[in-house]
Amino acid sequence: MAPADRENPMTARRFVVTGQGSTTAAYAKVDWLALVATSIIWGASFLLIAEGLESLDPRVIAWTRLVLGAGVLVLFRRARRRIEPEDRLRIVVVGVASAGLPAILFAMAQETVSSALAGMLVSATPIATVIIAVALTRTWPGGPQRWGLAIGFLGVVLIALPNLIGSSSAPLGIAMVIIAVFSYGLGNNMYPPLQQRYGALAVMMWAQAAAALLMTPLGLTGLSSSRWQLGPVAAVVILGVFGTGIARAIHVALVGRVGPARGAIAGYTIPVIALTLGVLVRNETVEPVQVFAVGVAVTGAWLVSRREARPLID
Repeated sequence: MAPADRENPMTARRFVVTGQGSTTAAYAKVDWLALVATSIIWGASFLLIAEGLESLDPRVIAWTRLVLGAGVLVLFRRARRRIEPEDRLRIVVVGVASAGLPAILFAMAQETVSSALAGMLVSATPIATVIIAVALTRTWPGGPQRWGLAIGFLGVVLIALPNLIGSSSAPLGIAMVIIAVFSYGLGNNMYPPLQQRYGALAVMMWAQAAAALLMTPLGLTGLSSSRWQLGPVAAVVILGVFGTGIARAIHVALVGRVGPARGAIAGYTIPVIALTLGVLVRNETVEPVQVFAVGVAVTGAWLVSRREARPLID
Protein backbone atom coordinates (compact mmCIF):
# COMPACT_ATOMS: atom_id res chain seq x y z
CA MET A 1 0.00 0.00 0.00
CA ALA A 2 1.33 3.42 -0.92
CA PRO A 3 2.32 5.77 1.90
CA ALA A 4 -0.45 8.20 0.98
CA ASP A 5 -3.01 5.44 1.29
CA ARG A 6 -1.64 4.50 4.69
CA GLU A 7 -2.29 8.04 5.92
CA ASN A 8 -5.83 8.11 4.54
CA PRO A 9 -7.08 4.61 3.68
CA MET A 10 -10.46 6.04 2.73
CA THR A 11 -8.92 7.33 -0.50
CA ALA A 12 -8.71 3.73 -1.74
CA ARG A 13 -10.95 2.87 -4.66
CA ARG A 14 -12.50 -0.15 -2.95
CA PHE A 15 -15.66 0.46 -0.98
CA VAL A 16 -14.82 -2.01 1.80
CA VAL A 17 -11.54 -0.67 3.16
CA THR A 18 -9.66 -2.03 6.15
CA GLY A 19 -6.54 -0.77 7.87
CA GLN A 20 -3.96 -1.23 10.58
CA GLY A 21 -4.29 -0.10 14.15
CA SER A 22 -2.44 3.04 15.15
CA THR A 23 0.04 0.92 17.14
CA THR A 24 1.62 -2.53 16.80
CA ALA A 25 2.94 -2.45 20.38
CA ALA A 26 1.79 -4.84 23.08
CA TYR A 27 -1.47 -4.02 24.80
CA ALA A 28 -1.18 -0.97 27.05
CA LYS A 29 -3.14 -0.62 30.30
CA VAL A 30 -5.87 1.34 28.53
CA ASP A 31 -6.25 -1.49 26.00
CA TRP A 32 -6.60 -4.11 28.73
CA LEU A 33 -9.17 -1.93 30.49
CA ALA A 34 -11.14 -1.64 27.24
CA LEU A 35 -10.96 -5.40 26.73
CA VAL A 36 -12.11 -6.19 30.27
CA ALA A 37 -14.94 -3.64 30.13
CA THR A 38 -16.34 -4.90 26.82
CA SER A 39 -15.93 -8.54 27.86
CA ILE A 40 -17.93 -8.01 31.06
CA ILE A 41 -20.68 -6.04 29.34
CA TRP A 42 -21.00 -8.34 26.34
CA GLY A 43 -20.62 -11.47 28.45
CA ALA A 44 -23.76 -10.36 30.30
CA SER A 45 -25.63 -9.31 27.14
CA PHE A 46 -26.84 -12.83 26.36
CA LEU A 47 -28.50 -13.07 29.76
CA LEU A 48 -30.11 -9.68 29.15
CA ILE A 49 -31.42 -10.78 25.75
CA ALA A 50 -32.87 -13.93 27.31
CA GLU A 51 -34.59 -11.82 29.97
CA GLY A 52 -35.95 -9.44 27.34
CA LEU A 53 -37.43 -12.33 25.35
CA GLU A 54 -39.63 -13.17 28.34
CA SER A 55 -42.11 -10.54 27.16
CA LEU A 56 -40.69 -8.62 24.19
CA ASP A 57 -40.65 -9.55 20.51
CA PRO A 58 -37.12 -10.06 19.08
CA ARG A 59 -37.74 -7.25 16.58
CA VAL A 60 -38.55 -4.84 19.39
CA ILE A 61 -35.44 -5.86 21.34
CA ALA A 62 -33.18 -5.32 18.33
CA TRP A 63 -34.69 -1.97 17.37
CA THR A 64 -34.84 -0.64 20.94
CA ARG A 65 -31.21 -1.42 21.71
CA LEU A 66 -30.12 0.41 18.54
CA VAL A 67 -32.21 3.48 19.42
CA LEU A 68 -30.86 3.50 22.97
CA GLY A 69 -27.28 2.91 21.82
CA ALA A 70 -27.33 5.85 19.42
CA GLY A 71 -29.28 7.89 21.96
CA VAL A 72 -26.68 7.57 24.70
CA LEU A 73 -23.75 8.24 22.36
CA VAL A 74 -25.28 11.38 20.86
CA LEU A 75 -25.01 12.98 24.31
CA PHE A 76 -21.24 13.24 23.74
CA ARG A 77 -20.14 16.26 21.69
CA ARG A 78 -17.51 14.28 19.77
CA ALA A 79 -20.17 11.81 18.65
CA ARG A 80 -21.91 14.54 16.65
CA ARG A 81 -18.90 15.10 14.41
CA ARG A 82 -19.83 15.44 10.73
CA ILE A 83 -19.16 12.47 8.46
CA GLU A 84 -17.82 13.35 5.02
CA PRO A 85 -20.10 12.43 2.07
CA GLU A 86 -17.68 9.82 0.68
CA ASP A 87 -17.81 7.88 3.96
CA ARG A 88 -21.52 8.03 4.74
CA LEU A 89 -22.47 4.83 2.95
CA ARG A 90 -19.57 3.06 4.68
CA ILE A 91 -20.97 4.22 8.02
CA VAL A 92 -24.36 2.77 7.07
CA VAL A 93 -22.74 -0.56 6.17
CA VAL A 94 -20.85 -0.56 9.48
CA GLY A 95 -24.12 0.12 11.30
CA VAL A 96 -25.90 -2.77 9.61
CA ALA A 97 -22.95 -5.17 9.91
CA SER A 98 -21.84 -4.44 13.47
CA ALA A 99 -25.13 -3.44 15.10
CA GLY A 100 -28.35 -3.92 13.15
CA LEU A 101 -27.95 -7.40 11.71
CA PRO A 102 -26.37 -8.97 14.83
CA ALA A 103 -29.02 -7.37 17.06
CA ILE A 104 -31.93 -8.98 15.23
CA LEU A 105 -30.12 -12.28 14.57
CA PHE A 106 -29.15 -12.80 18.23
CA ALA A 107 -32.63 -11.91 19.47
CA MET A 108 -34.23 -14.35 17.02
CA ALA A 109 -31.60 -17.06 17.57
CA GLN A 110 -32.02 -17.05 21.35
CA GLU A 111 -35.62 -18.12 20.96
CA THR A 112 -34.19 -21.57 20.17
CA VAL A 113 -30.55 -21.34 21.30
CA SER A 114 -29.53 -20.99 24.96
CA SER A 115 -27.82 -17.80 26.08
CA ALA A 116 -24.78 -19.84 27.15
CA LEU A 117 -24.38 -21.47 23.75
CA ALA A 118 -24.85 -18.14 21.96
CA GLY A 119 -22.08 -16.68 24.12
CA MET A 120 -19.80 -19.60 23.29
CA LEU A 121 -20.37 -19.27 19.54
CA VAL A 122 -19.43 -15.58 19.62
CA SER A 123 -15.92 -16.75 20.45
CA ALA A 124 -15.45 -17.40 16.73
CA THR A 125 -15.44 -13.63 16.09
CA PRO A 126 -11.60 -13.30 16.11
CA ILE A 127 -11.35 -16.10 13.56
CA ALA A 128 -14.06 -14.54 11.38
CA THR A 129 -12.26 -11.19 11.62
CA VAL A 130 -8.98 -12.71 10.42
CA ILE A 131 -10.67 -14.66 7.60
CA ILE A 132 -12.27 -11.47 6.27
CA ALA A 133 -9.02 -9.52 6.74
CA VAL A 134 -7.09 -12.13 4.76
CA ALA A 135 -9.71 -11.97 2.00
CA LEU A 136 -9.38 -8.18 1.87
CA THR A 137 -5.59 -7.85 2.20
CA ARG A 138 -4.13 -11.23 1.18
CA THR A 139 -1.86 -11.12 4.24
CA TRP A 140 -1.83 -12.91 7.60
CA PRO A 141 -1.12 -11.68 11.14
CA GLY A 142 2.37 -12.18 12.57
CA GLY A 143 3.59 -15.39 14.23
CA PRO A 144 2.57 -14.77 17.88
CA GLN A 145 -0.86 -13.58 16.79
CA ARG A 146 -1.38 -16.70 14.63
CA TRP A 147 -0.54 -18.96 17.56
CA GLY A 148 -2.70 -16.89 19.85
CA LEU A 149 -5.69 -17.15 17.53
CA ALA A 150 -5.27 -20.91 17.22
CA ILE A 151 -4.79 -21.47 20.97
CA GLY A 152 -7.66 -19.14 21.84
CA PHE A 153 -9.98 -20.95 19.44
CA LEU A 154 -8.96 -24.31 20.94
CA GLY A 155 -9.78 -22.99 24.39
CA VAL A 156 -13.19 -21.80 23.25
CA VAL A 157 -13.98 -25.14 21.62
CA LEU A 158 -13.12 -26.89 24.89
CA ILE A 159 -15.34 -24.45 26.80
CA ALA A 160 -18.26 -25.05 24.44
CA LEU A 161 -17.79 -28.82 24.07
CA PRO A 162 -19.91 -29.92 27.07
CA ASN A 163 -22.72 -27.66 25.85
CA LEU A 164 -22.51 -28.88 22.27
CA ILE A 165 -22.51 -32.62 22.98
CA GLY A 166 -26.09 -33.75 22.80
CA SER A 167 -27.34 -30.22 22.19
CA SER A 168 -30.87 -29.99 20.85
CA SER A 169 -30.48 -26.37 19.75
CA ALA A 170 -32.14 -25.59 16.46
CA PRO A 171 -29.69 -25.53 13.52
CA LEU A 172 -31.35 -22.35 12.24
CA GLY A 173 -30.61 -20.54 15.52
CA ILE A 174 -26.96 -21.62 15.41
CA ALA A 175 -26.73 -20.51 11.77
CA MET A 176 -28.09 -17.09 12.74
CA VAL A 177 -25.37 -16.70 15.38
CA ILE A 178 -22.65 -17.72 12.90
CA ILE A 179 -23.91 -15.16 10.37
CA ALA A 180 -23.88 -12.52 13.12
CA VAL A 181 -20.31 -13.49 14.03
CA PHE A 182 -19.08 -12.96 10.45
CA SER A 183 -21.03 -9.72 10.35
CA TYR A 184 -19.06 -8.61 13.42
CA GLY A 185 -15.90 -9.67 11.58
CA LEU A 186 -16.73 -7.37 8.66
CA GLY A 187 -17.39 -4.50 11.05
CA ASN A 188 -14.09 -5.08 12.86
CA ASN A 189 -12.22 -4.78 9.57
CA MET A 190 -13.98 -1.58 8.53
CA TYR A 191 -13.50 0.20 11.89
CA PRO A 192 -9.82 1.29 11.81
CA PRO A 193 -9.81 3.83 8.94
CA LEU A 194 -13.15 5.30 10.03
CA GLN A 195 -12.20 5.43 13.71
CA GLN A 196 -8.86 7.04 12.97
CA ARG A 197 -10.56 9.70 10.86
CA TYR A 198 -13.67 10.50 12.92
CA GLY A 199 -13.23 8.88 16.35
CA ALA A 200 -15.07 5.93 17.86
CA LEU A 201 -17.98 7.94 19.27
CA ALA A 202 -18.89 9.52 15.94
CA VAL A 203 -18.49 6.28 13.98
CA MET A 204 -20.77 4.29 16.25
CA MET A 205 -23.33 7.01 16.94
CA TRP A 206 -23.98 7.61 13.25
CA ALA A 207 -23.72 3.89 12.40
CA GLN A 208 -26.24 2.89 15.06
CA ALA A 209 -28.54 5.79 14.19
CA ALA A 210 -28.56 4.62 10.57
CA ALA A 211 -29.21 1.02 11.58
CA ALA A 212 -32.01 2.09 13.94
CA LEU A 213 -33.65 4.12 11.18
CA LEU A 214 -33.48 1.22 8.73
CA MET A 215 -34.94 -1.16 11.31
CA THR A 216 -37.78 1.12 12.43
CA PRO A 217 -40.44 -0.57 10.24
CA LEU A 218 -39.33 -4.00 11.53
CA GLY A 219 -39.36 -2.82 15.14
CA LEU A 220 -42.83 -1.31 14.84
CA THR A 221 -44.25 -4.58 13.52
CA GLY A 222 -43.16 -6.31 16.73
CA LEU A 223 -44.91 -3.93 19.12
CA SER A 224 -48.27 -5.70 18.96
CA SER A 225 -46.75 -9.02 20.01
CA SER A 226 -44.83 -7.57 22.98
CA ARG A 227 -45.89 -7.28 26.63
CA TRP A 228 -44.36 -4.38 28.54
CA GLN A 229 -43.14 -5.92 31.79
CA LEU A 230 -40.65 -4.14 34.04
CA GLY A 231 -37.97 -6.86 34.22
CA PRO A 232 -37.62 -7.53 30.47
CA VAL A 233 -37.87 -3.83 29.60
CA ALA A 234 -35.20 -2.93 32.16
CA ALA A 235 -32.95 -5.67 30.74
CA VAL A 236 -33.25 -4.26 27.22
CA VAL A 237 -32.61 -0.71 28.44
CA ILE A 238 -29.37 -1.85 30.11
CA LEU A 239 -28.50 -3.86 27.00
CA GLY A 240 -29.04 -0.89 24.69
CA VAL A 241 -27.26 1.75 26.75
CA PHE A 242 -24.26 -0.30 27.82
CA GLY A 243 -24.01 -3.26 25.43
CA THR A 244 -24.96 -1.55 22.18
CA GLY A 245 -23.90 2.03 22.89
CA ILE A 246 -21.03 2.41 25.34
CA ALA A 247 -19.34 -0.98 24.93
CA ARG A 248 -19.42 -0.83 21.13
CA ALA A 249 -17.80 2.63 21.14
CA ILE A 250 -15.08 1.37 23.51
CA HIS A 251 -14.52 -1.61 21.23
CA VAL A 252 -14.21 0.55 18.11
CA ALA A 253 -11.64 2.72 19.88
CA LEU A 254 -9.67 -0.42 20.81
CA VAL A 255 -9.76 -1.81 17.26
CA GLY A 256 -8.65 1.56 15.91
CA ARG A 257 -5.62 1.39 18.23
CA VAL A 258 -4.52 -2.24 17.96
CA GLY A 259 -6.04 -3.37 14.65
CA PRO A 260 -8.88 -5.74 13.68
CA ALA A 261 -7.30 -9.09 14.60
CA ARG A 262 -5.91 -8.05 17.99
CA GLY A 263 -8.96 -5.94 18.80
CA ALA A 264 -11.35 -8.84 18.24
CA ILE A 265 -10.00 -11.01 21.07
CA ALA A 266 -12.91 -10.01 23.30
CA GLY A 267 -14.51 -12.99 21.57
CA TYR A 268 -12.20 -15.24 23.59
CA THR A 269 -12.89 -13.58 26.93
CA ILE A 270 -16.67 -13.25 26.58
CA PRO A 271 -17.19 -17.01 27.21
CA VAL A 272 -15.28 -16.65 30.47
CA ILE A 273 -17.76 -14.02 31.64
CA ALA A 274 -20.69 -16.02 30.29
CA LEU A 275 -19.63 -19.11 32.26
CA THR A 276 -19.07 -17.09 35.43
CA LEU A 277 -22.47 -15.44 35.21
CA GLY A 278 -24.06 -18.78 34.41
CA VAL A 279 -22.74 -20.20 37.67
CA LEU A 280 -23.43 -17.17 39.85
CA VAL A 281 -26.77 -16.06 38.41
CA ARG A 282 -28.33 -19.12 36.81
CA ASN A 283 -26.76 -21.87 38.96
CA GLU A 284 -25.34 -23.60 35.89
CA THR A 285 -22.81 -26.40 36.28
CA VAL A 286 -19.24 -25.96 35.01
CA GLU A 287 -17.30 -29.02 33.90
CA PRO A 288 -13.60 -29.40 34.90
CA VAL A 289 -12.58 -29.24 31.24
CA GLN A 290 -14.22 -25.82 31.01
CA VAL A 291 -12.17 -24.48 33.92
CA PHE A 292 -9.00 -25.69 32.15
CA ALA A 293 -10.24 -24.26 28.86
CA VAL A 294 -10.65 -20.80 30.40
CA GLY A 295 -6.89 -20.73 31.02
CA VAL A 296 -6.23 -21.85 27.45
CA ALA A 297 -8.48 -19.12 26.03
CA VAL A 298 -6.87 -16.42 28.17
CA THR A 299 -3.40 -17.62 27.08
CA GLY A 300 -4.47 -17.26 23.46
CA ALA A 301 -5.80 -13.76 24.15
CA TRP A 302 -2.49 -12.78 25.78
CA LEU A 303 -0.48 -13.99 22.76
CA VAL A 304 -2.71 -12.06 20.37
CA SER A 305 -2.20 -8.94 22.49
CA ARG A 306 1.59 -9.06 22.09
CA ARG A 307 3.57 -6.72 19.84
CA GLU A 308 2.88 -7.56 16.20
CA ALA A 309 5.78 -9.23 14.42
CA ARG A 310 4.33 -8.20 11.07
CA PRO A 311 1.40 -5.87 10.34
CA LEU A 312 -1.85 -7.26 9.05
CA ILE A 313 -1.65 -5.10 5.93
CA ASP A 314 1.51 -5.04 3.81
